[in-house]
Amino acid sequence: MAYITLNKNNFFNNLDIIANRTKSVDKIALVLKDNAYGHGLLEMSSLAKEYGVKKAVVRTCQEAKEVEDFFEYILVLGEIPEIKSEKIRYTINDINNISRFPSGTKVELKVDTGMHRNGIDMSQLKVAFTKIKEAGLILEAVFTHHRSADELTSEWFWQNDNFKSVKKEAIYLAQEFGFENLRFHSANSPSLFRTSDFDEDMARVGIAAYGCMKLPNALNIDALKPVLSIYANKVSSRELKAGDRVGYGGDYEATTDCIAGNYDFGYGDGFLRSCANGYKTPNGVELIGRVSMDNSSFLSDEEELLIFDDAANAAVYAKTISYEVLTSLKPDIRRDFC
Repeated sequence: MAYITLNKNNFFNNLDIIANRTKSVDKIALVLKDNAYGHGLLEMSSLAKEYGVKKAVVRTCQEAKEVEDFFEYILVLGEIPEIKSEKIRYTINDINNISRFPSGTKVELKVDTGMHRNGIDMSQLKVAFTKIKEAGLILEAVFTHHRSADELTSEWFWQNDNFKSVKKEAIYLAQEFGFENLRFHSANSPSLFRTSDFDEDMARVGIAAYGCMKLPNALNIDALKPVLSIYANKVSSRELKAGDRVGYGGDYEATTDCIAGNYDFGYGDGFLRSCANGYKTPNGVELIGRVSMDNSSFLSDEEELLIFDDAANAAVYAKTISYEVLTSLKPDIRRDFC
């Protein structure tokens, strides 16, 4: 079966670079949602703990439960509390949901500073503080999310200015409502690398930690290294004659006599069908025909084939982003450290 390798040294290299930006390992909150961007939830949690990362960000209560033993602090982004734990905090994404949180829940308030997706409106800040107090919740932090930190525009500065206004009001409200030691955070991976003067309480880093962050040339960080590689094993091989056509629809037609190998990695495993547009492996081996559910054919007779070792490069062929390439990889693919 196809399998994934996770490069521990590359991961630690990336965390070294991130820690240099945050000025402290304690300010790194590793984003582990969606199976750690396809890398493996438990695998990356164990490596993060080994490095010394104490904070994690997840999407669901189930993810939080699974990684609870690895971290001191966990932020759940997308669900109302199902479990209570001293380690777990929950995100308020909508002012109308505050009443749904059980009394005594540790919460963090998300504020919409311009993305217009999740979070309360900036004008609702005092109303939100009032409702949180009335509901008996424990407000620990206020945060936001950038919509264009990975683009070379002025929007990143605009959202930062908006969040500065939010912080100023929130500090005043925290004193009024008795929420002590309120924390603030806004930086995702690209936002962290937009400044050399990081001064927030933590940074929520995902794609940078996994080494597949791509920014405009003026902002790009070349020292980050991809963590994940995927290999496939040969199922069969055959000699093709010029004119033979391969796979569903016969989309590929051999122009000369050649040998083609069929490998055990298909769209059922997370290999995007859109890659069948001239895709070549890092070693220059060409994908031929359509990607099938459980198989893909290449102009190769090797027993084992490196499919990709940088999701950002694979994403170019699929006309998508590295996030989609990575999170498409199925959880049941074996993942080994190297």
